Amino acid sequence: MARGTDAEDAPVPQRLLAAATRLFADRGYDRTSVQEIVEAAGVTKGALYHYFGSKDDLLHEVYARMLRLQQERLDAIAGSDAPVEERLRAAAADVVVTTIENLDDAMIFFRSMHQLSPEKSRQVRAARRQYHERFRALVEEGQRSGVFATATPADLVVDYHFGSVHHLGTWYRADGPMSPQEVADHLADLLLRALRP
Repeated sequence: MARGTDAEDAPVPQRLLAAATRLFADRGYDRTSVQEIVEAAGVTKGALYHYFGSKDDLLHEVYARMLRLQQERLDAIAGSDAPVEERLRAAAADVVVTTIENLDDAMIFFRSMHQLSPEKSRQVRAARRQYHERFRALVEEGQRSGVFATATPADLVVDYHFGSVHHLGTWYRADGPMSPQEVADHLADLLLRALRP
């Protein structure tokens, strides 16, 4: 579901992002015009270009805001004093819940990432890499301390879990039989079971 609001009293950047997210999800990035975005947001083109330099900047921000949220949450989880198994389980579940809660953002990005400018694409890849490296560090910490098995390399463990996360948009439905937290719990438990010595 799309985040944000297009209420008239919402700040202009949020209105633009909400309108862009809704239109990109419904029509696709390449079939949505700047004019359609500003009309849906109830602002002028000048307002869009004041806050976002281009439609490309809007696409980048749709995904970057989700990455920022997920990075902040992962940093808090990974930096806590809880045992490594609890921290990894919490991180594994959190990325599932936050992806489902922002599924339009994630699906827009995966469908349209190739349309980002090279510079924006590099920025997003760097942010994703930072997130994956912090997640992988939890796996490696558990492997070094003997809590997790070492038979499977940490990189492959991370790729396995994030492959499941990236696939959510193809099957998860808000009106389906499982809540976001239930899906997150199942996937986190699968990950932890795979790492048991």
